[in-house]
Amino acid sequence: MNYRKLGNTDIKVSTICLGTMTWGEQNSQNEAFEQMDYALDNGVNFWDTAELYAVPPKAETYGHTEIIIGNWFEKTKKRDKVILATKVGGPSRNYIRNGENSFFGKNLKEALDGSLKRLKTDYIDLYQLHWPERKVNNFGKLSYQHEENNWNQFEDVLGDLKKYIDIGKIRYVGLSNETPWGVIKYLQLSKDKDLPRMMSIQNPYSLLNRTYEVGLSEVSIREEIGCLAYSPLASGYLSGKYRNGVLPKGSRIERDGNFWSYRYKTPNMENAVEEYYKISKKYNIDMSQMSLKFCEVQDFMTSVIIGATTMEQLKTNIESVKVILDNEVINEINKIQKKYPNPCP
Repeated sequence: MNYRKLGNTDIKVSTICLGTMTWGEQNSQNEAFEQMDYALDNGVNFWDTAELYAVPPKAETYGHTEIIIGNWFEKTKKRDKVILATKVGGPSRNYIRNGENSFFGKNLKEALDGSLKRLKTDYIDLYQLHWPERKVNNFGKLSYQHEENNWNQFEDVLGDLKKYIDIGKIRYVGLSNETPWGVIKYLQLSKDKDLPRMMSIQNPYSLLNRTYEVGLSEVSIREEIGCLAYSPLASGYLSGKYRNGVLPKGSRIERDGNFWSYRYKTPNMENAVEEYYKISKKYNIDMSQMSLKFCEVQDFMTSVIIGATTMEQLKTNIESVKVILDNEVINEINKIQKKYPNPCP
């Protein structure tokens, strides 16, 4: 396994991060336990979850993933072996604190205490803001429409997070689905006001969506706030399993296609996937592993979040760290990006 520092901390996290969001929905607790056992035994010390999970999100499965992870910690007594990341949900879901999901005050306290209870731990290594409270483009939305509003509570958020860092409930904090402006705003306030510093940005990044390279990549490198890439396989499309209209039984798209595939129903997605598939075959590299390794080798990357639903997928994904992508392969990949730029942002 390969390891990199989390932000400017001394914590070293595996460059493969164990994603968990299907546990409690698509995966059972027993399957999740098997994944956690295998991942830790193979050097994956960095795990990511959220209070919102399992997904697709709904009231009946809210918090279920955290409960499963907590049950594993209780059973194995291995909490200290894991760098655990979770996320506090932003506004929009009425079944989470009646939709009043601000990142400070009583809502933050309730969210954090709820996660700690479900996870059966007394601290979170990396506590992330799942998506911004202000109106921004994320989750594949384009055509930004600016709306002036009174939300300018960055300092309040950092101030409340500091309280929980000071008492040991949180070690470090991070962002998710954030914009370059939002990242810089948080970083500047932390510097000017001696407030907690954001250590990571969990945003989408894959061969089908390299928009992180515009703006955020420079911020990540210059400010030591690396990317935690989610959807590196584009919900499985970059494994090649959905090529030619194939819909494997039990797959995410077969089970919940409307939720998973909305970002990927674009004119050039299939063309791009086919071109990347050809590259993987030409160089005899598993397509999933090629896709993951491309993410891992980026200078702005801290860790690539995988989301396996079978043990076979998990093993393949973890083994991607052993793949070598030489310049010839990367150049061919970049040619496809120029031909079909970011078909699924």
